[in-house]
Amino acid sequence: MTLKWSAVVVATISVTLCVTGNAVTLALNGGQLPLLVNLFALAAAGTAIVLAVVAELHERLNDRLTALTEFLVERLREIEAHTGDRNSGFVEGYLLSHGQEAAVVPFGRRGRGAAER
Repeated sequence: MTLKWSAVVVATISVTLCVTGNAVTLALNGGQLPLLVNLFALAAAGTAIVLAVVAELHERLNDRLTALTEFLVERLREIEAHTGDRNSGFVEGYLLSHGQEAAVVPFGRRGRGAAER
């Protein structure tokens, strides 16, 4: 059982025991349970509810991050597939337009002035 549903069960049981205990005590003695017992039951229920809400928000955030990660991975794969095709087509087109003897000359280093050459 996940944390969220465990917290929901604890909150439900706490509230049910508090209400049932007060109803039985009222029917038998005409009073209510001691204040400390009621406060403990309500504090347990409140804490469990907050824990359930935080667990649900964490689960939703995790699902969204997983979906975003999968989307980005797929998009990067798509971009990589198209980029590889475009670069190879560019080089082949360059070589075909300049003949088979065309040499690909690398660019010179940047940052040097004309006087140093």
